[in-house]
Amino acid sequence: MAQSTKRRLMKASEIPAFVDEILETGCDICAVGHDKYVIGDADLSPAAYEKMKHRLGKIEDAYGDRDFLKLEIVAYLRSVGRYVDPGKDGSG
Repeated sequence: MAQSTKRRLMKASEIPAFVDEILETGCDICAVGHDKYVIGDADLSPAAYEKMKHRLGKIEDAYGDRDFLKLEIVAYLRSVGRYVDPGKDGSG
């Protein structure tokens, strides 16, 4: 029988703190268009990636499920200037 794991749901009011914690790791987070966002960890050595993966996992565990807040996270990122629009300026 499969076990059900119940994760907490992130609150919309936690979005700014979530974004700040991601940025504090040294990873980038930005909206892509009006319906997606990405968290970037490019250019890390394998050792640094392992540490970062653990730290990002702790942030994810602390805030819980946020999939249902995707559009709200995107809107927040756009409101603070952390976005790219595909197709503009040669991107995408």
